[in-house]
Amino acid sequence: MCVRSRRTPATCSHCRHAVADAVVFVYYGHKPQTPEVMDAWRKWFASVGSNFVDSGNPFEDSREVTKAGSRDLPGDASPVTGYSIVSAETIEAAKKLLNGVPIIDSIRIYEALAM
Repeated sequence: MCVRSRRTPATCSHCRHAVADAVVFVYYGHKPQTPEVMDAWRKWFASVGSNFVDSGNPFEDSREVTKAGSRDLPGDASPVTGYSIVSAETIEAAKKLLNGVPIIDSIRIYEALAM
């Protein structure tokens, strides 16, 4: 199923990958967005190219919601700062796509399961 349109790949005109092959990158840490840092990210995004299912977005303010209520999350030294979704058959294959990524603090890799 396409993560954007919720249609199967056979019926979704913009989807080329099934969710079973989707891997989520979660980025941690923060660096000032200097021209050099932004250029490094642009080069890495270009190198991943058509493997992106969703190139993602950066995160900013955050809030935690529980049964007891909700609260603003305080900033910490290594916050979750963004995500991307890529097409890869395994986590190891996805890890290879990270070659050249300007890692801030760390990147976690999660395999998305088909539902």
